[in-house]
Amino acid sequence: MQYHVKLESFEGPLDLLLHLIHRYEIDIYDIPVAQITEQYMAYIHAMQELQLDVASEYLVMAATLLEIKSKMLLPKHEEEALDDDVLVEEEDPREQLMQQLLEYKKFKEAAKELRKREEERALLFTKPPSDLSAYVEAKSFPPLDVDLYDMLGALAKLLRRKKLQKPLHTKVARQEIPIERRMEEILQQLQSGQRKNFYDLFPYYDREHIVVTFLAILELMKRKQIIIEQENNFADLYISLRK
Repeated sequence: MQYHVKLESFEGPLDLLLHLIHRYEIDIYDIPVAQITEQYMAYIHAMQELQLDVASEYLVMAATLLEIKSKMLLPKHEEEALDDDVLVEEEDPREQLMQQLLEYKKFKEAAKELRKREEERALLFTKPPSDLSAYVEAKSFPPLDVDLYDMLGALAKLLRRKKLQKPLHTKVARQEIPIERRMEEILQQLQSGQRKNFYDLFPYYDREHIVVTFLAILELMKRKQIIIEQENNFADLYISLRK
């Protein structure tokens, strides 16, 4: 079964790196290249498992991180002294990447501020407010704190768990599962009203079932039929029906 999916929520490899830096509370001026490379490659692997259209810029960034990581492993040596006996410090291989991230962060924060002003300006009306109480839901839901990167991170963790727990000898009958049918099954599982752990929705080891289930969850999120909650960073995701 072939899945060709393209998600437009990604803004580029620098956006993914900033997400990882914020998520793992990393100092942008002292990036642990080994750790950030490992996490970045886990996200790329998750994207490839979903057969997403991974842009070449993501792969270029992956190659850049691996190159920086290899340079960081090389022993440092002192440069030859200049005429005035001043030693030249060896350039930090992370310097260029750090400058790119700082520049990208600056423009991203500016775009966020402009978007906020746009939303505030959109609230200005000349017409008196109308009574819309009849259309307001009885219960309001807090804004979701889970984005696509959090979902991909959960998928990467799930793939590692399934790989470790997979039996040594298995015989799986191939069966095509439509995404719409998997969506209906997930909604039925949530009918009890109790929220479900994200990983409990993946009882099987085969890749096709994992991919279909993940895409079904994303589609239900898009249709605002379910709520994804996370109590804090690195905690498990929980899914419940939107009432």
